[in-house]
Amino acid sequence: MTSPTGEIYRIDWLPGTDVLHGTCHCGREHTAQDPVEMWEWMLAHPQGHAIDEPRGNSS
Repeated sequence: MTSPTGEIYRIDWLPGTDVLHGTCHCGREHTAQDPVEMWEWMLAHPQGHAIDEPRGNSS
C-alpha cells in the first residue's frame, strides 16, 4: 500500500449531461465525456496542465 500524497483530484458529473468536469490538485480544469480520458489527464500531471494552455476542454 502506498502512503498518501496529499493531492486531491476532483471529478464532478454535470447533471443532465454525459460530461465530467475535473479539477486537478494544481487547480487546472478539464472536461470530458470519457472517465478514462479524465483520469489519464489527471494522472499525467503536469503534462497538459501548463498555465499557458487553455483551461478546460470542449470535447
